[in-house]
Amino acid sequence: MPIIDERLQKLAGISLKAGAHSPDSTFCVMEAAAWIAGEPWSDHPQCVSPVIGELLRAWNDALPKDADRDRLLKPLIPRIIGTANGSDLETRRSLMAADWLVRVHTPAWLRLAGLVTQAESLERLPEIASTEQIPSLLGPLEAVRKDAYAAGDAAWAAAWAAARAAAGAAAWAAAGDAAGDAAWAAARDAARDAAGDAAWAAARDAAGAAAKKKLAPTVAKLQESALQLVNRMIDAKK
Repeated sequence: MPIIDERLQKLAGISLKAGAHSPDSTFCVMEAAAWIAGEPWSDHPQCVSPVIGELLRAWNDALPKDADRDRLLKPLIPRIIGTANGSDLETRRSLMAADWLVRVHTPAWLRLAGLVTQAESLERLPEIASTEQIPSLLGPLEAVRKDAYAAGDAAWAAAWAAARAAAGAAAWAAAGDAAGDAAWAAARDAARDAAGDAAWAAARDAAGAAAKKKLAPTVAKLQESALQLVNRMIDAKK
C-alpha cells in the first residue's frame, strides 16, 4: 500500500484530535491513515487491519490531550497502512488484545490497589492464543473483579479516565472479535471492570490532581506496553 509522502510530511505539523471529522485539516488517527494512503475520507480505512483500527479509534478518543495522541499514536500511522491482510490474522490480533487486557492491563491496576495476589493470579494464566481457552478465564476474572470492587469504595472519575487513557477500553474494543459468544463477552467485561474498580481503589485516598498524580505512573507504563502490543499486531504474520 503506497504512502503519499507529501501528506505524511504535512501531518507532522498537525495535531490529532478526538472524535470523527469532516474532510479538512483535522484528523483522528484513522482518518489520518486513510488520507496518507490516498483513500476516501474515513475513520475505517480499507488499508488498515480492522482489529488494529478498532483499538486505535478507541484509544485516540480516550486520550485526554492532543499532545498525548501526537506522542503515542502519530508515529504508528505509516506502520498501520497495509495491515489489512486476512481474517485469520485478525482473529490472532484480537486474541493478542485479549491477552494484554487480561494478563497485563488488569494486573497493573490490581497491583496499584494493593491486590498483589489477585494480580499474580492473572499474570500466571497461560497466554491467550485460542478461543477455546476463553471459558477457563471466567473463574479467575470473576474472582478478581469481586475483590477489586470490594476494595474500591469510591468511584473516582480520574480513575476511570486513567484506565481508558492507558488503553484499557481500546484493548477491550479490539478484543471484541476474539470470540462472538457469551463466555468471551463476560470474560472481557470482567477484566475491564476489575481494572476500573482497582483503579478506584488505588485513588480512594486522594482526590482531583492528587488522584491523577497517583495513577499517572501506571498510566505511563501501560501506554508504553500498549504501544508494544500494537507493534506486535502490526508485525504479526499468518
